[in-house]
Amino acid sequence: MIPGRHIAARFAAAGSDTCGSGCSSSLPWSWVKGREHCVKQEELSASHSETGTAMRDTAPGEAQSHVVIDDVSLNGPTLNVLAAESFIQQSMAMIMEDAVKKATDVREKVCEWNSPEQLKELLDLELRDGGESESKILQRCRDAIRYSVKTTHPRFFNQLYAGMEPYSMVASFIIEALKPSLYTYEVAPVFTLIEEVVLRKMMEMVGWEEGDGIFNAGGSMSNMYAVNLARYHHYPDIKELGLSAAPRLVIFTSRECHYSISKAAALLGIGTKNVSVVPSDKRGKMIPSALEELIKAAKSEGAVPFMVNATAGTTVLGAFDPIEEIADICEKHDLWLHVDACWGGAALMSKKHKHLLKGIHRANSVAWNPHKMLMACLQCSAFLVRDTKSLLKRCHSAQATYLFQQDKFYDVSYDTGDKSLQCSRKPDAFKFWLMWKALGAKELEQRVDRALAMARYLAQEINKREGFRLLMEPEYANVCFWYIPPSLRNLPDSPELWKKLHAVAPVVKERMMKSGSMMVGYQLHGDKANFFRMIIISPQVSRQDMDFVLDEIHNLGKDL
Repeated sequence: MIPGRHIAARFAAAGSDTCGSGCSSSLPWSWVKGREHCVKQEELSASHSETGTAMRDTAPGEAQSHVVIDDVSLNGPTLNVLAAESFIQQSMAMIMEDAVKKATDVREKVCEWNSPEQLKELLDLELRDGGESESKILQRCRDAIRYSVKTTHPRFFNQLYAGMEPYSMVASFIIEALKPSLYTYEVAPVFTLIEEVVLRKMMEMVGWEEGDGIFNAGGSMSNMYAVNLARYHHYPDIKELGLSAAPRLVIFTSRECHYSISKAAALLGIGTKNVSVVPSDKRGKMIPSALEELIKAAKSEGAVPFMVNATAGTTVLGAFDPIEEIADICEKHDLWLHVDACWGGAALMSKKHKHLLKGIHRANSVAWNPHKMLMACLQCSAFLVRDTKSLLKRCHSAQATYLFQQDKFYDVSYDTGDKSLQCSRKPDAFKFWLMWKALGAKELEQRVDRALAMARYLAQEINKREGFRLLMEPEYANVCFWYIPPSLRNLPDSPELWKKLHAVAPVVKERMMKSGSMMVGYQLHGDKANFFRMIIISPQVSRQDMDFVLDEIHNLGKDL
């Protein structure tokens, strides 16, 4: 039994206010787990309070003295550990019931929609000088769960993440309970070793025998790492001398890429106008011949191409750029090749689908988010580098002497924090590691295969149903389609039809959200009218859920 609990139980049973070490008085007591005594909070004398001085230390057998500095008593802790334990236990029971069981029950709503103003009234968000009772705080927790979108619900198809992953969820709980930070081995020994193992395994899946990497706060951050590292690789003096140490630099990426590439260019001083947008084909894949023409054009203008970003699994269409052909061009022109596989990297787990990333082993760097298709809890994002000469560390190291002392008593190569742009960093790799240990690579492969098979099923059903039209056959788990209400089905294929159709998806989405039945995203794309984008990930999803989505969209939009 935990000592603190044993003591508390003993005194509760005896009805005693004696700590067992000779002292006695009335409550309150500050109970401290792991100690065989308690500390009494007594009133201090006015003289001590006024002077802010402390009484002398007591000799053995004397009454305990009080230490007061700046009118603050320092005797004993002020946290009631037993009360904290009780609150956490009640909270965990509520989380289990409301945020796990109900949130994943297909019979429950995906969301309970309220406008921002309504929600402000319901939640009482104001922060005040005084604290609230425990019962009120527990109600705040219930309300936060109630009015949040249940992204673990089987009918949440809105984003590139979904579903409940129990092992990863437990790993998240452990992380929050322990509050580790991954900068040095001394404060996070277990998680430092776990990150190393997971990165090595992910590099193996990419096709590298060696390399480097780091987990960080999201795929956007991984892409920013890539841009910064590519620039440092070509112009290392820029770290100390700034932008004056480099000419006008140009990044090349497809029009289907993630917006974080432009954000990285803006943040790092490269400039968004120096992001050269390469045309894509009808399926959303970068056109290699167009890439090479743009590289030549940039050189003719006196600019210096330094990096190409290829996307493996675009956000909207789920397209995979032809990495092998792009790698040939990068080698020819000495350009850093980064592959944004945040979404599509999971296909590397599947023998059936890893061909989608053919040539990825030739990349200089890769971004891969296990929190997407593989369902690790948010956030879980890896940045991998095909480098064995500490490029990542040389680029980002600041050599903070209060953290990275070189005369420590252990192997300081395990102090990986100097590779990171962050100081405090969560051990996100643990969320992937624990679930991989529980499921094994075979089960992860089956998840990917099933999700893509489910996407094919939905596409087949769309092709069968009147009033539904595919944008294109899916290559991955993105299924893009239009719903055409009965009133528009007899109109000829014309600008008038597409103008009217453009207004359909937003109305259906509004009705969907307000009913709480499901969540499916929509967007326009180039010159195409608004269409729905279904993302299929979770093994909780069944064929019946696919049928429900199509039936529900029709029910919500048939009067338009």
